[in-house]
Amino acid sequence: MEASLRALLNKLENEGKIITVEKPASVKFEIPSILKKLEPKPVIFEKIAEHPDFKLVGNLCADRSILAEAINTSPQELKTKIIQALENPGEKKIIEDPPCQEVVIDEPDLTRLPFIWTGLRDRAPYTTASIIIAYDKEYGYNASYHRLMLLDKNKVVPRIVPRHLYKYIERGCREVAITIGNHPAFMLAASITSRIEVDELSVASSLSEIRYARTLTNNLLVPAECEVVLEGYVTDEYVDEGPFLDILGTYDIVRKERVIEIRCITMRKNPIFQYILPAGYEHKNLMGLPREATIFYEVSRVCECLDVRLTPGSGGWLNAIVKIRKKNEEDGRKAIEAAFKGHESLKYVVVVDEDIDIDNPEEVEWAISTRTQLDRDLIIKPSEKGSSLDPSADQITRLTCKAGIDATIPTIIEKERFQKAIIPKVDVERFLKDV
Repeated sequence: MEASLRALLNKLENEGKIITVEKPASVKFEIPSILKKLEPKPVIFEKIAEHPDFKLVGNLCADRSILAEAINTSPQELKTKIIQALENPGEKKIIEDPPCQEVVIDEPDLTRLPFIWTGLRDRAPYTTASIIIAYDKEYGYNASYHRLMLLDKNKVVPRIVPRHLYKYIERGCREVAITIGNHPAFMLAASITSRIEVDELSVASSLSEIRYARTLTNNLLVPAECEVVLEGYVTDEYVDEGPFLDILGTYDIVRKERVIEIRCITMRKNPIFQYILPAGYEHKNLMGLPREATIFYEVSRVCECLDVRLTPGSGGWLNAIVKIRKKNEEDGRKAIEAAFKGHESLKYVVVVDEDIDIDNPEEVEWAISTRTQLDRDLIIKPSEKGSSLDPSADQITRLTCKAGIDATIPTIIEKERFQKAIIPKVDVERFLKDV
C-alpha cells in the first residue's frame, strides 16, 4: 500500500475507524475541543470555517492499534519494530514530480494555512504536526517535531529544544523544509531521539515504503506524498515564543527563539492539513512510544525486560513503569539506572515483576506497597538533567530530582510471601438462578 496520509485515511474510512465532521469547524478552539471530546478516534474535518481550501485530520496516532496497523505490526510489537528500524535503516527512494509539489506558491502567505488556536493563553495560532528537516554534511539528515508559532505572512517561530536540530543550526545548517500531513511511519521516525548521526528519513523508510522528493528552493529531501511543505531559512532574528500548552497540559514558558523565513510553499491539490492535539493521546504516543523503545532497549542490556510504559498521568513522558523477569538481586536497581539512560527526561521509574499489569495503576501501587522498603529500595538522584516541560523543575537548566523504586520481590526472601492468594473460580450464575 502507498505509504501516504491519504491512502491510510481511505483505509480507515473503509474500515469504519475514522469519524468525519462535515459541518464547518473553526481554527479558534473548536477543532481542538472536538478532537479532545472524540479521542482516541481519528477525526477528519471536511470543512474549516476560515480556510475552505483545506481539510484537516487529527487524532491519527491517538490509538496505538491504528498506529501499529499503519506500519504493519501489532501494538505489542511496536517498540520492537522501532528498535529494528533504528538498527536497520531503509534506503531512501527518491522520485521526480512528487504529489507534494502539485501546487507551488512562490509568494507564501502563511495566514492562508489553518494554524490553530488551542488554549486561551496562546500567544498566537500554531501548527503542532510540523516536522522540520535539515541536512548536515557530516551527520546527514535530521527530522524532528517543532511547534510553529505564526508570526507574519512569511515567518514562523519554532520551539527548538537544544538537541540535534539546535546543533545543526549552530553548525551553520540554515536551510530547512517543514512538512505537514505525513504518514505515521514518518511521524514516528521524526519522534525518535537517538544518536545525532541517525538519519530519521532512513528510519521511516524501514518502518514503511516512504518515498522522497527534493524541495524546489533548497534541495532537501521531503516525503513525496506529504500534504504541505514549507521551504525556508533559519534567520538570526529572535522573538518571544509562547506561551503555549505542552504535553503535561500546562503552559510552557516563554523563550527567545529564532525566526524561520518561508520562501516557498508546495502542497497537494485539495490539501489535508494535520494537527496534533497538545497533551492529547496522539501527542503522548508520538513523544512517549519512541522513549519506551529506548528504555526497553537499555534495560534489556542489563536484565530481561518484558515491557515498558510511560504513564498517562505523567503526560506519557515523565514517569515509567518497567516490567522485568528478575533473576538476580541487583536486577531491579540495574533496570532503574538503565531506564534513566534510555530517556533523559525521565523523572520517576518503578520496576516491577512479571506478575504485575503495568497498565493497571492499582497493581503497580500494590507492588510498591507490599514489595518495598524505601530505605532499601528507593534510589534518589538529586540535581539531574530532566525535562524543561516539568513545571516543578528548573525550566532553564532542566535540573530536577529523579527517583527510582525497585518494587520487585527480593530474591533472598521466600517468593510466596509476596504473591497474591488465588481464590478458586466457581460458576457464580449457578447460585443466582433463583435470585
